[in-house]
This record gives sequence, C-alpha cells and structure tokens, in this order.
Amino acid sequence: MSSSRKVGNMLMYAVLIITALCVLYPVVWIVAGSLNPGDSLFSSRLIPDTLSFAHYQYLFTETDYPLWYWNTFKIAFWNMILSTVLVVTAAYAFSRFRFPGRKQGLMAMLVLQMFPSFMGMIAIYILLLQVNLLDNHWGLILVYAGGSIPFGAWLVKGYFDGIPRSLEEAAKIDGASDVTIFYKIMMPLSKPILVFIAVTNFIGPWMDFIFARLVLRSDEKKTLAVGLFEMISGRANTEFTNFAAGAVLVALPITILFFIFQDQLVNGLKAGANKG
Repeated sequence: MSSSRKVGNMLMYAVLIITALCVLYPVVWIVAGSLNPGDSLFSSRLIPDTLSFAHYQYLFTETDYPLWYWNTFKIAFWNMILSTVLVVTAAYAFSRFRFPGRKQGLMAMLVLQMFPSFMGMIAIYILLLQVNLLDNHWGLILVYAGGSIPFGAWLVKGYFDGIPRSLEEAAKIDGASDVTIFYKIMMPLSKPILVFIAVTNFIGPWMDFIFARLVLRSDEKKTLAVGLFEMISGRANTEFTNFAAGAVLVALPITILFFIFQDQLVNGLKAGANKG
C-alpha cells in the first residue's frame, strides 16, 4: 500500500472517529443526566457516582407522560398507515399511468418540496378551524399525511420505474386487473421502499413539535414533544433531569426501529434515489 493511500485512510478514519464522538457525546450526556440525582444537568456527571431511576419513576407517577406517549404513538401509527397508502398509490399512478396533468403534477410536487412546511402554518390553522379539526389528533394526522406525499411519491415513483413493465404485461395477458397487479406484483417487489416510507412516516410525528404545538391545545391531547417542552419552559421550572429521562424514552422506539429495519431502510433509500 502506498504512503499516500495510508495517509488518506488515516485521515478518513480520523474524520469518522471525530464525527462519532461528536454524535455520541450528547447522547451519553443525556443518558447520564437522566440517571443522576438532582434537577440540574450542569451538576450531572458524565459517569454518575450512583445510578438513580427516580426521574423515570417521576415521569410515570407524577406527570401525564404515559398519556403523552400514547397520544404520540397513536398519531404516529395512523399517520404511518395513511401516509404509506397515499404515497404508494400516488407513486404507482404517476409511474405506470399516463393521464392529462401528469407532468404538471410531478413538477408541482417537486416545487412544493422547496418550501419549508411551517410556511403554511397560518393556512393550516385556519383550515382546521373551519372544518372543526383543531385540537384533534385526526387534524394533525391529516396534516402530516398530506405533507408526506410530495417527497414520498417522488421517491417511490423512482423505485417503481425500476421494476420491469414486462411483469405487468405478462400479468395482463393472464387476465389480471390493475388492482391485482398492484397488490400481487408491485407490493411484494417493493418491500424495501415500503419499509422506508412507513418508518419515516412513523418517526416524523414522533419528533415533531411545531405543528403539534399549533394544532393541539388541551392537556389530554398533548404529545411528547409538547409535554416535555412545557416541563422545562419558564424560569421557575427546573425539571431538566426529568426532561432528560423523558428524552431517553422518546428515543427508544426510533432506535429499535432503525436496528430492526436498517437493511430495508438503506436499500429502499438507495433504490428510490437511483432508479427512474
């Protein structure tokens, strides 16, 4: 191996190690803070002298944390189902059918991705108010599902474009309808991209704060992001270690999902980005 290649490898490993340390240090600090006694993160030790689970117990016995968790899971689950159905059916239509306005629709979805979602906050608030879905979980789910269509449809369309049309033509010769082709041929061949879309649409509501804060008003409708924010907002609140414990529990489902579906997530993202 040449000396220049050795130097390049050393630099690459050095960058990777520094990046890993920058990512892992805040995570370790939050976990340590959640296990430290007291209320301040500044007095917490990176390696606690004694481990205390009092903050986790406090969340489940003294706050509405279980309710926030359930509300967030419900919103994330139904958004995952609805968004996946809308994204996949829209992508299949744009990939396999030719109809008036197809190119304009694709271009419109591409342009919509250029604007941040919070630019429509006022319009979304007024719309939900008029249809009586303000302070309603389904109002939030519909906002998330509609917002996921532009990016998701483009990504899944790219994956569908890479599936040979000869499979559908052979099925049509055998008398299969478009619905049968969609469910019996396209869906089994599209598992990686389906998993990617489903997981990302589950994670989005789980981590969102802006729209949840805008739409949800009553205490019994709060999500994790809103509830945890209100725990530490204001000068009188000193529940920072309780917040750290709540943040650790928030990260658990996402971490588990990534460990379970990491292969499908990577393959789905690469295939959807490269094909079409």
